[in-house]
Amino acid sequence: MEDRYLCKARPIGTRKQWVTGFYAVLGEKTVIIVNEPEQFYDVDSGKNSSGNKIVEVIPKTVCWCTGASDKNGKLIFENDILSGHIDDEFPEDETRKRVVWHENGWCTNEPGCDDYEELDDFDSENFEVISNMIDNPELLEVRL
Repeated sequence: MEDRYLCKARPIGTRKQWVTGFYAVLGEKTVIIVNEPEQFYDVDSGKNSSGNKIVEVIPKTVCWCTGASDKNGKLIFENDILSGHIDDEFPEDETRKRVVWHENGWCTNEPGCDDYEELDDFDSENFEVISNMIDNPELLEVRL
C-alpha cells in the first residue's frame, strides 16, 4: 500500500476509534475509507475484522498521510502533533508542533508561531507522534 495515498478518519458514531485506508466519496455526501483487513479493529466484538471494509467516516476528521514517519517509524498524518527534545543540554525542554498542509507541501507549525517549516528528515529523526489535533488540541496550548 502506498503510504502517501493513505488517510485516516473517525467512523461515524465513534469517539476514539480511527480507521486507516483509502479515501473515496460515494454519492454527494458520503465519505468512506476502504481498509485493509489488519487495519480495522471492531470495538464491539473486540476482534480484528477480516476482508476489506467500507466505513462511513466523519468528513472533517479525514487526515491525509504525509508519507513520512516519525523517529519510531510511525506514519505521520495531517493534524498529528509531534513532540521532540532537540537540545541535549536541556532534555526537559519539549518542542511540540502540528502537521499541516501549507501552500505547496507538508509543514509543521509550533504553537503561538506564525512561521511554517517544511516537514523533513529532521522531523523524522527527532520527533514522535504523540496525538493529533482532533483528539487532543490542548496539547498544543502555549505553556507559560
